[in-house]
Amino acid sequence: MNIQQAYNTWADTYDTVLNKTRDLEAHAIRSVLETASVSEIIELGCGTGKNTEWLATKATYVTAVDFSAQMLDKAKEKLQLPNVTFQQGDITKEWHFVDKPADLLTCSLILEHIQDLNFVFAQAYQALKPGGLFYIGELHPFKQYQGSKARFDTATGAVFELECHVHHISDYTEGARKNGFSCVALQEWFDEENPTGVPRIASFLFRKE
Repeated sequence: MNIQQAYNTWADTYDTVLNKTRDLEAHAIRSVLETASVSEIIELGCGTGKNTEWLATKATYVTAVDFSAQMLDKAKEKLQLPNVTFQQGDITKEWHFVDKPADLLTCSLILEHIQDLNFVFAQAYQALKPGGLFYIGELHPFKQYQGSKARFDTATGAVFELECHVHHISDYTEGARKNGFSCVALQEWFDEENPTGVPRIASFLFRKE
């Protein structure tokens, strides 16, 4: 089962099963972008729409992109918003889903499945207006070092682990720098019940120079 097939399978239970990583990243993106003033947003990895509805309240227009057709179907069922367009897209290939440069690009919990971050940053640079913002929220590499990765329970009760790549904090910051971004904010997010333990989420906010 490849990544696309896995997320298609996961779509039916993604919203209902306890998922601390999903929920903490949703909190992170809202906190980081709370005061951002933007008109056009491109959301990468919209999934079932966990962040899409909130992003739509901040912008005139949102293009919500995901690799999984089943995830997109769930999002479309839940969110019939006039200022949101859903598109299926593969961020490892040229970003044809970008019609015009945006003010804000968001990327939630998908880069652990992408081996080449440099390509993503290069495409992100092209997808943003000068001064545009690029938000990234990912499973913290400290969690990855401990063996954590995206996984879900299948219909048979088995646990399916998705193919993932470990990206260090410096992989994000250097990838951004080499492609014309400066780092506005780097934050770490902890489980509420374990605030002094290993952080679960790393969030980055970059600006196109």
